[in-house]
Amino acid sequence: MADDAYQQEREDLAAAFRWTARHGMHEGIANHFSLAVSEDGSKFLLNPYGVHFSRMKASDLMLMDASAEPDPDDDRVDPTAFAIHGALHRNVPQARCILHLHPKYGTVLASLADSAIPPIDQNSMRFYERVAIDDGYDGMGLGEEAERLSRTLGNKSVLMMGNHGVMTVADTVARAFDEMVYLERACETVVTAYMTGKELRVAPHAVAAKTAQQWADYPGFSDKHFQALKGILDAEEPEYRQ
Repeated sequence: MADDAYQQEREDLAAAFRWTARHGMHEGIANHFSLAVSEDGSKFLLNPYGVHFSRMKASDLMLMDASAEPDPDDDRVDPTAFAIHGALHRNVPQARCILHLHPKYGTVLASLADSAIPPIDQNSMRFYERVAIDDGYDGMGLGEEAERLSRTLGNKSVLMMGNHGVMTVADTVARAFDEMVYLERACETVVTAYMTGKELRVAPHAVAAKTAQQWADYPGFSDKHFQALKGILDAEEPEYRQ
């Protein structure tokens, strides 16, 4: 068990890592998730450098302080992870849980000159007018790059990180993870549609906006989804809670 008061938060984050691996959206030990555990967001849990997503446990997660530089001799701290997540937790109050990945289709879309998600199906309409697009990539997320990402995200819940990957933020792990799963599905549909070379059937503004609101209002969807995923882990990989 973890040695502090954040056991439930640790278990939820560990479950998100393991399901990211199951969905094939990971890059082994690269990419990073964090979860604020203090009211002001300055204290947050972060995955350690070197632990594979598919083996993450609750006790592996490190407690970090966004207002203090980490120990330079602690090789468990990924410098880009601390820089990006520290900046976001300092600057973006609604970003309680931050998931950053380089999934296949999201990264393909982030690599195009136009990284927007056109509203062409129900999943892509979920993100209508809810996505920020970063077109100022300037390296691997250290220093000013991390601060700029937090400014670019603003009050959106999704960031398409041009030349880089994607990010979702929410008030809970369940909602951030649900966003990431559906974001990747939406990007898969968009990229596949582009590959046909045919004209896209783009929904009109009123329909896309209505559908996005229906997603937002759907009762308990993200929480029920995540509880179902944890139930599978409880049966097949219960050690994620350790």
